[in-house]
Amino acid sequence: MKKASPLLKELAEYMINFGKIQGADEVEVSIVDGYEFAVDVRFGEVENLVEAGSRFLSLRVIKDKKTAYASSSDLTKETLQNLMKNAVKRAVLANPDEFSGLAPLTPQKIDIKSLKLYDPEIPELVAEKKIDLAIETEKIALSDRRITNSHGAGFATNEIKVALGNSNGFLEEYDQTVCSLSVDLQAGDTDNRVEDSWFSSTRHFKELESPEEIAKKAVERTVRQLKPQKIKTQKVPVIFEPMMTSWLLGFLCACVSGVSIYQKISFLVDKLGKRIGNEKITVFDDGLLPRKLGARPFDSEGVPCQKTPVVEKGVLKNYLCNSYAARKLKLKSTGNAAGTGVSPNNFYLNAGRNTPEEIISTTEKGLILIRTLGHGLNPVTGDISRGAFGLWVEKGEIAYPVSEITISGNLGEILNQIEMVGNDLEFRTPLAGPTIKIAELTVAGQ
Repeated sequence: MKKASPLLKELAEYMINFGKIQGADEVEVSIVDGYEFAVDVRFGEVENLVEAGSRFLSLRVIKDKKTAYASSSDLTKETLQNLMKNAVKRAVLANPDEFSGLAPLTPQKIDIKSLKLYDPEIPELVAEKKIDLAIETEKIALSDRRITNSHGAGFATNEIKVALGNSNGFLEEYDQTVCSLSVDLQAGDTDNRVEDSWFSSTRHFKELESPEEIAKKAVERTVRQLKPQKIKTQKVPVIFEPMMTSWLLGFLCACVSGVSIYQKISFLVDKLGKRIGNEKITVFDDGLLPRKLGARPFDSEGVPCQKTPVVEKGVLKNYLCNSYAARKLKLKSTGNAAGTGVSPNNFYLNAGRNTPEEIISTTEKGLILIRTLGHGLNPVTGDISRGAFGLWVEKGEIAYPVSEITISGNLGEILNQIEMVGNDLEFRTPLAGPTIKIAELTVAGQ
């Protein structure tokens, strides 16, 4: 870290004991001490620069099954004591909930060092180096004459220490780092303007893609959309690029959230143990993948993270639960608590055997989906309808870009219609998937 952190575990332990003295039945304390740097450049000039440290303590107190939350960025003892006293008073005024309570303490211990979440090189990077990386990435991209404008490039780092403790006896902390580099471009003239971007985000600086790699990929992704054509509305096979598969998995993740299930706002209610897709679909949530962005030793309730099979060969095996959702659904927590809700760790579709080129070559006529916009996701029904950009495929080869289209379908049907799964799984974000080919979706055009 840029500066010595306070003794977070000791502070958490003090606050837990203080809460018990004030009359709380159960107490949970989370402390985050972070340092962030972010720079945005455009045409070689710095447009935005943020360099800041922040500390934050949040607590949950439970009394007679009644819960109150509180938080503060002022970590002085007097402020925190008042925060705790008021939280206990407010808890008394809340409504009781039989499902409230801390996560039970488990004997399982995660080897935090083995996750390799922290890179000591990142705190040593000087601001000039970070700014230069962003400037260089944009400069390389703009050297391609087909690029006519830049929305800018950015470099960011985060160094975070997390401490968590509760009155059930849990008390742990860990450090993590993240760095990212990106560029956002435009190509074409006024009547034919297209845009796209590329990025790299990693926990370890040496694993970050180079300015050359990011600029080249951003240019390729942008110029391939030039001079798009319009197509007629039709049902065709649709190939999802990895970033689009990740987007689809984000929708699936929302639908398998235990919170969505007990609130009955998911089409997957009562589907546990049932087939929801074909045998090509195996999805895991794994918080223990070393160096990956979604890795963490324990969730926001202190439950150890794990590898959870979500879908196995098309069969729904688990909902992702925090302790509250698990109690409501009579299940076990999967180590996915985030705040008061549920979030994925590393949520991914298992890779298949086909290269993206092989998948395209099997397509007589269809669409490669490269970008979507708008909302159009309904977890209650699984319906999808979004504006889209893509590349049209004829006789196994990319023919031309297409725009002004909408793709529509249903997640349940899509999971059953996946014909091919690519071998190009990369963990660019906590949601990750390879190229996939869907047998048929409606592509609405003219």
